[in-house]
Amino acid sequence: MSLESRIDALQKEHDRLDGVIAQELLHPSADDLELSHMKREKLRLKDEIVKLMHLNAARVN
Repeated sequence: MSLESRIDALQKEHDRLDGVIAQELLHPSADDLELSHMKREKLRLKDEIVKLMHLNAARVN
């Protein structure tokens, strides 16, 4: 898997998780523990995306 396709896959998962979180927040009985877990995972994905983007930029230059 190329670096670009890995970044794209991570971005899609990040966006999907963002949608799931948004939907969960609409429910008054949202599971706070599950929301916290999803938010941490979303942040982990974003951190990995940024790291890979910097690595990709360094490889291009």
